[in-house]
Amino acid sequence: MVAKSKIYFGTDGIRGSVGTSPITPDFMLKLGWAAGKVFASEGNGRNKILIGKDTRISGYMFEAALEAGVTAAGVDINLTGPMPTPAIAYLTRTLRAQAGIVISASHNSFQDNGIKFFSSEGTKLPNEVEFAIEQELTKDIATVTPELLGKASRITDAAGRYIEFCKSTISSTLKFNGLKIVVDCAHGSTYHIAPSVFEELGAKVIPIGVTPDGLNINKGNGSTSPERLVATVLEEKADIGIAFDGDGDRVVMVDHLGNIVDGDEILYVIARDRRRQNVDFGGVVGTSMSNLGLELALDALDVPFVRTAVGDRHVMQGMLERGWDLGGESSGHIICLDITTTGDGIVSALQALAAIANCEQPLADLRSKMRKLPQSMVNVPLDNNFDLVANKAVQSAVSDVESKLGKNGRVLLRPSGTEPLVRVMVEGEDMDIVSKLAQELSDIVATEVGSPS
Repeated sequence: MVAKSKIYFGTDGIRGSVGTSPITPDFMLKLGWAAGKVFASEGNGRNKILIGKDTRISGYMFEAALEAGVTAAGVDINLTGPMPTPAIAYLTRTLRAQAGIVISASHNSFQDNGIKFFSSEGTKLPNEVEFAIEQELTKDIATVTPELLGKASRITDAAGRYIEFCKSTISSTLKFNGLKIVVDCAHGSTYHIAPSVFEELGAKVIPIGVTPDGLNINKGNGSTSPERLVATVLEEKADIGIAFDGDGDRVVMVDHLGNIVDGDEILYVIARDRRRQNVDFGGVVGTSMSNLGLELALDALDVPFVRTAVGDRHVMQGMLERGWDLGGESSGHIICLDITTTGDGIVSALQALAAIANCEQPLADLRSKMRKLPQSMVNVPLDNNFDLVANKAVQSAVSDVESKLGKNGRVLLRPSGTEPLVRVMVEGEDMDIVSKLAQELSDIVATEVGSPS
């Protein structure tokens, strides 16, 4: 039996350049209708879908198109306005909606946009539901009779609801009084949420990246561009810096010395604190790109660790299969499954801050207990038909590099999911050796695929 392949849905919803198919108003109209048809068949009585968005300018256009499509299918809509992606997952559950829709391209620039869906449980849609929506997309739109049209209403207290949820994820006895925190919201959907969360917990907050204009989301700010955060932390002599991406599901931190603390290190800080408190969280799920230093540091704590393919969907699947509560990626997409159903930047930051408070040690000290190993990555153009696994010269070269690195090193050849190239990554204890081996290995890969190095 040949497996079905999806036309529009990728690993994280539907995403692309605004104005280029399928990120167009006419497609969004039909997508809203198709989703409405699918979810209208799943519930009893009046069904509703929650719609939120980030701060990019095209969100207004796509919100209107989706609203028209969903209501044409006879499904009600609750509109939240700009809200973090994990907030929509949370509100979809608590408001008992059939589904949640987020209009966002996450950490991309404003020229892109996309659609993410959440199930009624606040999780990503199962494949069969995405297939069902794509099946409806092949049909012509048929509007329900006027008396059955959906209605749209705006949730005016969505931000307040989510702020209270975030605060509830740490102990009510914890207060961050005396802590000076720089909070970078990437001019994205956390701009009116994150500063309030930390302020209401007692911290002195210096907000940056909180003036979205529709065009500046992720521009020079946020988790993908933390340089401004580093500079502000040092200038303000702050204790900690926290940066989110445009839709609020990723977080990176900065310690008081100006060191960037990535997702691997944040995962370690949270896992170590839970281990110290004898909290049973099973183990930690990372990805093929997670730093080997994380694996070694967790092993020293006797915490199990496994790797999955890159992508939060794969991390989540790995966690569910094992019944584990903690997982994430180097990029700062961290999932605390015992707290919420998806990656949440604010919740993850609060877990790290709670660990700092519990240990009564600064972030700089906690991150130093995990030693990140140097990584070197070289991109090599790759024909999609070239089989790296079957190539004897490449596999022999990989084995040779692995033997030189020993147990505290590793090699990864990862074909890009978006570009015709392979990422040659070497990780080990010495940066000079790692860089040299990565270049040698990439030269062999390039020779075998017939590309000049």
